[in-house]
Amino acid sequence: MTATTEEHSAARRLGPAPDPAELDPAERYSADELAAVQLERLQRTLRHAYENVPLYRAKFDRAGVRPEDCRSLADLAKFPHTTKQDLRENYPYGMFAVPLDQVRRLHASSGTTGKPTVVGYTEGDLRTWADLVARSIRAAGGRAGQRVHVAYGYGLFTGGLGAHYGAERLGCTVIPASGGMTARQVQIIQDFQPEIIMVTPSYLLTLIDEFERRGIDPRSTSLRTAILGAEPWTEQMRQEIEQRLDLDAVDIYGLSEVMGPGVANECAETKDGPHIWEDHFYPEVIDPFTEEVLPDGSEGELVFTSLTKEAMPIIRYRTRDLTRLLPGTARPMRRMAKITGRSDDMIILRGVNVYPTQIEELVLRTDGLSPHFQLVLTREGRMDKMTVRVEARTDCPAPRREAAAAELLRAIKDGVGISTEIAVVDPDTLERSVGKLRRIVDRRES
Repeated sequence: MTATTEEHSAARRLGPAPDPAELDPAERYSADELAAVQLERLQRTLRHAYENVPLYRAKFDRAGVRPEDCRSLADLAKFPHTTKQDLRENYPYGMFAVPLDQVRRLHASSGTTGKPTVVGYTEGDLRTWADLVARSIRAAGGRAGQRVHVAYGYGLFTGGLGAHYGAERLGCTVIPASGGMTARQVQIIQDFQPEIIMVTPSYLLTLIDEFERRGIDPRSTSLRTAILGAEPWTEQMRQEIEQRLDLDAVDIYGLSEVMGPGVANECAETKDGPHIWEDHFYPEVIDPFTEEVLPDGSEGELVFTSLTKEAMPIIRYRTRDLTRLLPGTARPMRRMAKITGRSDDMIILRGVNVYPTQIEELVLRTDGLSPHFQLVLTREGRMDKMTVRVEARTDCPAPRREAAAAELLRAIKDGVGISTEIAVVDPDTLERSVGKLRRIVDRRES
């Protein structure tokens, strides 16, 4: 399993803590103050959803609960969950709780596995979103006046515009680079001298490789903070990024169904897991099979209820992300441990449970291999088969590739307990979408 952030904290460089006067009032709440705000907002959200979203009215009625049955935060467990399938079945506007003329922006998922999930924002929602991304950037070490290179994709994907308006709200200068055109991105970083980059971790490693291809030491750039999200990443990946770029790499968490980036963020002074902005999002962790709410510290599936969203309130949304809820450290709000995988990304290969993050950890330990990999699943007769396709580093010669493949094969056999095939491919071979790699390619049905 991946080592915990607590085990690595002593070995990392740590970023600056903000002046307490810079924090939002909610970042200084006592536990009682936070709970009171959460309950008032939760009760209002449940009423808003029940009265304005037919799906929620039907779900609540079937479950035999009404908004007034929520008299404490623990009562939320009585209410039914929301799933991605619910959003798809109500495409495009069935989940909205306000008239369309009050919606100021629409975003949507890519829809690669079905209908896209559509989310809407009122003017108030957009202000809240910008405020929370600004809070996240400040927690990561960013400050007003700094330049922010946004390399998340712009468009229907929430990453680019979410980061953009949050950085502007904090008082930063935004460089809206978007995704792709790697050589140009490197040139822009060289010329515009940003202190902060907001990007997926896998694409940042691609940028680092491009710097090195050009003979530029990545540690010589102006970058001092990397705010990384939109895909799970391990402590080993953080260490590699920090060592190769000489900066602080900090985790931002979000998903479009709940808001977008800025639902939670690591604090640069601790780097011990993203603090959830609990004044706006109430978290639970459940057993993904029994749906039982688990106590803090237990690993399970992360569930979110929005507390302030107007256009599209979300009640007990099953994120499918696997994590633990931990006590707050740099902020009083709870933290989430690093995402260990997704309940819907778990591969059962010949009776063994496998998560992509387990493979990533072993890839990163293998000299000559980059963190860019895919797990390709096929079936031969009655047997499932997995091939790990992984890109070589640019400086890895052919003989070393063979040795690296053999090392990774043994590491997966010893560490995960499965036999696989390894295909080491050239750099920039695996297809990327919005800066992210598709980790699992399942060809078993075809």
